Amino acid sequence: MLITEPQASAQAASSSATAVKQIKNFINGQYVAGQQWFDKRSPQNNAVIARVAEASRAEVDAAVVAAHAALHGPWGRMTIAQRVDLLYAVADGITRRFDDFLAAEVEDTGKPMSLARHVDIPRGAANFKIFADVVKNVPTEFFEMPTPDGTGAINYAMRRPVGVVGVICPWNLPLLLMTWKVGPALACGNTVVVKPSEETPQTAALLGEVVNAAGVPPGVYNVVHGFGPNSTGEFLTTHRGVNAITFTGETRTGAAIMKAAADGARPVSLEMGGKNAAIVFADCDFNAAIEGTLRSCFANCGQVCLGTERVYVERPLFDRFVAALKKGAETMQLGRPEDPATSMGPLISQEHRDKVLSYYKKAKELGATIVTGGGIPDMPGDLKNGAWVQPTIWTGLGDDSVIAREEIFGPCALVMPFDSEDEVIRRVNDNDYGLATAIWTTNLSRAHRVAAAIDVGIAWVNSWFLRDLRTSFGGAKQSGIGREGGVHSLEFYTELKNVCVKL
Repeated sequence: MLITEPQASAQAASSSATAVKQIKNFINGQYVAGQQWFDKRSPQNNAVIARVAEASRAEVDAAVVAAHAALHGPWGRMTIAQRVDLLYAVADGITRRFDDFLAAEVEDTGKPMSLARHVDIPRGAANFKIFADVVKNVPTEFFEMPTPDGTGAINYAMRRPVGVVGVICPWNLPLLLMTWKVGPALACGNTVVVKPSEETPQTAALLGEVVNAAGVPPGVYNVVHGFGPNSTGEFLTTHRGVNAITFTGETRTGAAIMKAAADGARPVSLEMGGKNAAIVFADCDFNAAIEGTLRSCFANCGQVCLGTERVYVERPLFDRFVAALKKGAETMQLGRPEDPATSMGPLISQEHRDKVLSYYKKAKELGATIVTGGGIPDMPGDLKNGAWVQPTIWTGLGDDSVIAREEIFGPCALVMPFDSEDEVIRRVNDNDYGLATAIWTTNLSRAHRVAAAIDVGIAWVNSWFLRDLRTSFGGAKQSGIGREGGVHSLEFYTELKNVCVKL
C-alpha cells in the first residue's frame, strides 16, 4: 500500500546496548579516536551500525602537521617512478580486499551490491593507476630564446606539488569520488587530508590499511571524520596549513568553502550541484533513449551528481515516451542490497528522505500530474524504518517551477514537451546549473549543434555516464569551478615553475 506521508522511524536500539564497530580517524599512519563520537545509521533500516570518531580542531591540526612532515620527508624525496609504483600497489591492495570495500560501501550507502561491485570499487582502484600513468607520461615546456649578447638562453618548466590538499568528499559515490581526487593528488606528489561525508566514513578509513600495507609513508594519506560547519569540515577548510581544497557536493557548501579558501588565496576545485537535463528528439533510437533515461533518472536512487531531473521530449514522441518511462520505473525492484533482483536501494538518510519528500509534496501542491510514484513504498520487516522513496515521474509543470529549477537529488524527474531545437536549447540553458546533459538523436549534425550549445561541463550523445578518465570533468555556472581528469588534474594539483638558464 502506498503511504503518502513519511513514516515515523522506529527508535533504534541505543548504541551502548549492543556492541557496534568503531570508525576512527587515520592520522600519520595510525588510527586515532577523538573526544567526541557520532552514530552512523543504516539507510536500509535506520539502525546504528557504527560509532564514528569526530575529529576536533586538534585532530585536524595533527593531520595537517603530519601531511606537511611527509611532504618534506620521504614522500617529497621520492622520484615519480617510486610514487607510481606505490600507487599501483595501493590499487592492487584495493582489489585484493575487494570484498571488504564492497561490504563497507554497501553498508554505508544501502546501494545495490551489483552496482557497487561493477562501478564503485573497480573505479576506486582504477583511479590510482590511471593518474599514476598520466603523471609519468606528461611532458613540460622547453623554449630556446636569443639574448642580446648572442649566447642565448633556455627556459624549461617544472611541475611541483601544490602541497597539502584538503579533500572534501560526498556520500553518493564515496570511494570512487574520493580516489578521483586522492589519486591525482598523490600522483603529483602532494599529501592529503580527507574528510569523507559523515554519512559514509568506512571506505576512506579502510583505505588507510591498504595505504600502510603498500608502504606509503605515514602522513601522506590522512582521514578526519566529522560534520561541516563548526566541525571537522570547517576546521579543515579554514586551516592555513592546507594549501588547496578540492570538493564535491552541493552548491551552498561549495560557496562556503570558496569563501574560506579566499583567506590565504588558496586554490579550489569545486564540483557542485546540478539540475541536469535530458533532451529526447523524435528521431532518437527509442529503446536506447528509454533505457538511458531510466538509468540517468533512477541509478543509485537518483543520488548521482550527473543524473537527470529534467527530461525534455519532442512533442510527437511525448506521450509514448512518458508511458514507456512509467512502465520502466514501475518495474524497478526496491530491496536489500545483497539481493540480485534489487535495482534500487534507499536514500542515504532519513534527513535526505525528508528533503526529497518535501519536493514530492511541492510537486503535488503545484498541480503536477503524478505519472508514477510520489510517496513511500510499503517495505517489509525492518526495512520499513529505512530511507525509502518511490521512483517518481511528473508531468504538467513548467520550467519556472521549483521542481524544474532546484536540485532534488532523488529518484525523480519532471518530463516536459518541446517543439523545436532552438526552443529546447533556450529552456535547458535557462537554469542556474550547468553540469551535464544527455542528448538523444540519430541526426549527427543536430547532435553536434546541440552538444555545443548547451552550457554544461559534459554533454553525452546517445549515452549517459560513459566516462573516459583522460578527459576534462567539471561544471559550468553554479555547478562548479575548475576541471579535473587526465592532464587537467595536473593543472590543479601542481604548480608550474619556470627555470630560465642563460647559456
